[in-house]
Amino acid sequence: MSATVAPTRRTINFRRPVIALVTALVVFYLIFPLLVTIPISFNSVRRVGFPPKGFSLRWYDEFFGINQSGGSRWLPATFLSIKIAVATSVLATVLGGLAAIPVARAQFRGKNVIQTLLLLPLVLPVIVLAVGIFLLYIPLGLLGSPMGIVFGHTVLAIPYVTLIVAATLKNFDERLEWAALSLGASRARTLWSITIPLVRPGILAGALFSFLTSFDELLIALFVSGTRAVTLPRLLWDFLRTEASPVIAVVSVLLTLFSVIVVALIALVQRDRS
Repeated sequence: MSATVAPTRRTINFRRPVIALVTALVVFYLIFPLLVTIPISFNSVRRVGFPPKGFSLRWYDEFFGINQSGGSRWLPATFLSIKIAVATSVLATVLGGLAAIPVARAQFRGKNVIQTLLLLPLVLPVIVLAVGIFLLYIPLGLLGSPMGIVFGHTVLAIPYVTLIVAATLKNFDERLEWAALSLGASRARTLWSITIPLVRPGILAGALFSFLTSFDELLIALFVSGTRAVTLPRLLWDFLRTEASPVIAVVSVLLTLFSVIVVALIALVQRDRS
């Protein structure tokens, strides 16, 4: 028999700086675009270039429309994106949360097929879903409608909610529900008073994920929004096609900061759950 040799202290001490160096390189690679974008957003000339030529807040002023007589064209798109993301989050949380209950607990014929169908939007390219939704909306008259975008984004968001809530339910002690039922509570009352409060962190995390999925989504908005429901990612795309100025860096910085805030909230919710 060959005895296994435990790693020496010198080997362990050598691995730590190597792992730290690799981690630092990966982190730097991930945040490097942001490190370039932030200085460009303060460029003083109407040109996208690095390093920036001087320092100016004129592009932030253009985004917020503080000193513009006609107002900002970015803020309406931003508020519309937030409204659509909130509606998507509510709808996806309700549908995905209800779907997570049988996925996590029930055993029935065809369960694997249903699970696959629920998670299919995570596997399919978004462009395929966007084309399918576009063809579906033509006879329904939903093109250019904010609700049409909400329904399309909900298709993308439901799998995230289902996965997170189902994982939370699997760690849930069902004896608490049995105790409530044995004391005379109805299933609806048990769900509302026992199950939902105990799995609330998972529900909130799924809601935040679905919000972020909708707020940053572009392809479905390109196919569905038309000219009446232009979201912020769609307006940014149109702006890039027609002109290029540091205001696109401003939008990128604000979108990134907003996404970081949402991810931080998700991390806090997940920490509370643990």
